[in-house]
This record gives sequence, C-alpha cells and structure tokens, in this order.
Amino acid sequence: MTNIGNMYGPNFTFLGVPACDLDNPGSYKGADVIIVGAPIDSGTSHRSGAKFGPQAIRGTDYLPHDGERPHLALRVDGLKDLKVFDAGDLLMPPGDLVDSLKVLEAATEKISRAGAIAVVLGGDHSIASADVTGIANHRGFGKISMIHFDAHADTGDNQFGALVGHGTPMRRLIDSGAVRGDRFLQLGLRGYWPDNSTLDWMRDQGMRSYEMTEIHHRGMKAVLDESFVTLTDGCEGVFLSVDIDVVDPGMAPGTGTPEPGGMTSRELLEAVRRICLELPIVGVDIVEVSPPFDSADITAMLANRVVLEAISAIAFKRTGGVYSPTRNLLDR
Repeated sequence: MTNIGNMYGPNFTFLGVPACDLDNPGSYKGADVIIVGAPIDSGTSHRSGAKFGPQAIRGTDYLPHDGERPHLALRVDGLKDLKVFDAGDLLMPPGDLVDSLKVLEAATEKISRAGAIAVVLGGDHSIASADVTGIANHRGFGKISMIHFDAHADTGDNQFGALVGHGTPMRRLIDSGAVRGDRFLQLGLRGYWPDNSTLDWMRDQGMRSYEMTEIHHRGMKAVLDESFVTLTDGCEGVFLSVDIDVVDPGMAPGTGTPEPGGMTSRELLEAVRRICLELPIVGVDIVEVSPPFDSADITAMLANRVVLEAISAIAFKRTGGVYSPTRNLLDR
C-alpha cells in the first residue's frame, strides 16, 4: 500500500487535519476517523474527471484550513472532538482499475481493524465495490448494511463487457455476499436506466430502491424512518455511500453522469446528518465529483459539507446527546 500525499496537485489534508501514514500504525493511533483519497475514474462510462475529486473535496472552503469546524446546529466540532486523520491519496494508476481497487480494499480493511471509520473521497463509484468489501473483510460478510444515495442503481451485470466500473459495484457487493441484498437501500434513483432485466435482478435480491418521485411524495423523513428499520435488522454496522449526482445538476453540475430532477443540497445534507446521528456508521464514501465540469466549485463544496456533516453527526452521537431539528439554535 502506497500513500503519496495527493496524486494531483499540492499535498494538503482535509481542512488541515493531521496527516497519517497507513503503513505506520503509530501515526493514527486511537483514530476515530481516517480520511483517504481514491483518485481514480477509469470506471466511468461518460465524462471523466472524478480522479481530481479528492483534491477538490479536501480543499474547497472559504474558511482557514485550521483543522477545526464548529457545527452551528450540533454544537460540536467533529474535527477536534474526534481524532480525525487524513491518509492522503492511495496510489491508483489510471490504467489499472482492478489493481487500484485491491489497494483500496486493503486500505479500508486496515482502517476498520484499527477501530476507525473510513471516509473515502472518490473517485468514481467503482470504488464502492472495494471500500465496502475491505470493511466486510473485518466485520464479516453480510454484517454490514448499506444506504446508497444515487441517481443510478449501479447494479449492472457488466459495463461495456467489464465486470468492474461505476455502473456495477452494487451488484459486485451483493454477488460476493459482502452486503445482503435485503439490507441494501437506495435513495434518489431516477432517469432512464437500468433496464427491466436488471430491475428484476434487484427485486430478486430483496433490494429496496426509492425513486426520486416516491421520496418527493412520501417525504424524506418517512423514507428514512422505513429505511432505518431495515438497515439495523440483523446487521452490526451501516455503510453510507453518496454519489453526488443524487443532487439535481442545477446544484451539483460537476459530475460525470448528471441526471435532472434530483434532491436539493439541503435535503442531502439533512439526510446525511440524520443517518450519522442515528445509525452505527462504519464507513462513508463520497464519489463522482468531477471538478472539470463544476461551476464555481459548488459541487466540490457540497461534497466537502457531506463529509463534515457526517463527521459532525458522528461526534455528536458519541456525546450521548439528543438532537432535535426544531429546537432553538441557541439552546443547548
């Protein structure tokens, strides 16, 4: 496993948190969260550029990179209240997707065995087949449930004849047994893929996929309430996977396969907050940020805030406090 700082551009950590080296356990002793970059987009089927995502997610902010971010509503500072480290980017040669994913699988397994939560900055969504498997190698196959925000199901049998790619990772996870199909929840699907045979396969695995229109009519709260019951039934941990294209391209244009009609950025951030407040999160990835197609860094900023929202909520959960979204901001 090779950590090389940032593969593309200057070497800096996520908002200034301490750096660590995954090959040196002493450098992340006692870590609660370890951030790692997976800068590869060889699995894309349309517009590339997600290999530059980790760099953009780490750096896009209007505040100093001082390793602290007090959360306005939760009244915690996830970057200070937790021991958060950034392991930099993994060496992921653009021409070798299969071997690159093996490197990522080994990294997330190492992070999980160290007792930390892996937060993976993608990269295209092919990385999910590896980062979740790495954690399952430690915690046990079938012991992790998954909640997946995406415009696309990513359950294809193959992608242009290849078994790995950003259109296939969820099928690979279920086929391998790393995640049970009946403990696999998807939110935000829409558009014009997959075909009926793929949807039939998803149904036969027991998957539950919430199309964007269903979420709109039923409301996010009802959908999450229902999802949480499934995610915690017989599983010891939950992996949260966020494809930034779940958000409407009007609010997140910097992605490779934009699909109109998505969530608002506020809806995604509130959902991530609630998930990480209430569920036993064992890993997170944020994927498909493609800076070459971004506008004024708004997509990278949203992804940055997804990471912060997750870390902040995990920090609050560990305080044992009770959060109410309707309380007075100034009340503690």
